Amino acid sequence: MPEAGWERETVPVEPIEVYVGHTGHGVTLGCDLLGLRAGLVDVLGDDDEGRRVRRLYDELQLPLNVVLHPSGTRRSVNLVTPDGQRMSYYDGRHPSGLRVHPDLWRPSLAHARHVHVSIMDFARHALPDVLATGCSISTDLHDWDGRNDYHRDFATAADIVFVSASALPDDAVSWIFGHGRAQLVVVLAGADGSYLHLPGEPPQHVPAVHLPDRPVVDTNGAGDAYVAAFLARWLDGVTWYDAAHAGAIAGAWACGSPGAHTNLITAEELAARSEKLG
Repeated sequence: MPEAGWERETVPVEPIEVYVGHTGHGVTLGCDLLGLRAGLVDVLGDDDEGRRVRRLYDELQLPLNVVLHPSGTRRSVNLVTPDGQRMSYYDGRHPSGLRVHPDLWRPSLAHARHVHVSIMDFARHALPDVLATGCSISTDLHDWDGRNDYHRDFATAADIVFVSASALPDDAVSWIFGHGRAQLVVVLAGADGSYLHLPGEPPQHVPAVHLPDRPVVDTNGAGDAYVAAFLARWLDGVTWYDAAHAGAIAGAWACGSPGAHTNLITAEELAARSEKLG
């Protein structure tokens, strides 16, 4: 017998769409649209999804360096509610402890000013090489609970740590500062905005931005849009707060279109919105 809540076997839904939408792509594309020369290194499969990613990067003329792995291309199914909230069912595909040859990332590091490291298992092995370059590093821990050891290598290697407030315990930020090299921890809190944590200082709240002409339809990719705008403006030399305000605008903009990374903000639009909002 079906469990409670599963009485219906078929539920009609809106058309199911397929997007290139993982976090590394979102930050790369977002930074490119904001004027940075950005590229992506990744592990994909020799499958339809992997070919879709490579074809898109050819069309966008964005640098892409990949290793093909028999486990396939990571993917997820995201269910979106009418008010734009989502639940993601993630199929990571890659085996635990996956290692690839460092030539995947070393040629790109030679020209990098900043490296954003996604929390892919293979990417942790790139961290020593990135640190050796002396360039700045950022990472997004997503919904880290402050306890899972998987995230700790990334948390301690980055200069700028982004993390969701959704599962974060009160002592997690102090742990990052105490065990790593972070200059800043940015806690992303959705509709409540974000919080900038600097060592030894009280957190600074950055309010969320409301764009009346772009109501929320889908929150997929909002965090990646925030990160991209934050990094683009910070690398331009603005203050932490101004970078976070740009991130809030970009995140709000991303929520106004369906799908992940389908309509990220451009440098021109970000400048116009920033001037308007003050």
